[in-house]
Amino acid sequence: MKRVKAACICQTLHFQLKEDIDHEQAVRMVQEEVEHYKRSFERNHTQYKIVEETTQPDGSVVVKVIKQYNQSPVGDYLD
Repeated sequence: MKRVKAACICQTLHFQLKEDIDHEQAVRMVQEEVEHYKRSFERNHTQYKIVEETTQPDGSVVVKVIKQYNQSPVGDYLD
């Protein structure tokens, strides 16, 4: 029998601007979406580590994150 000792997922997410609205409003919406994404970890009690967060020249945001997979233990992935 096998058991999961530790599990995490590594993701790179690109929060892109909506094209059909004003640029400044689109940038604000992306920033709010990124903050909402971060708060969702706390709300869902998911362990995570933001490895990198980069604002692109157009105002979009790229986030690299390592996060807990389902409810599995994270082991030393987040150290």
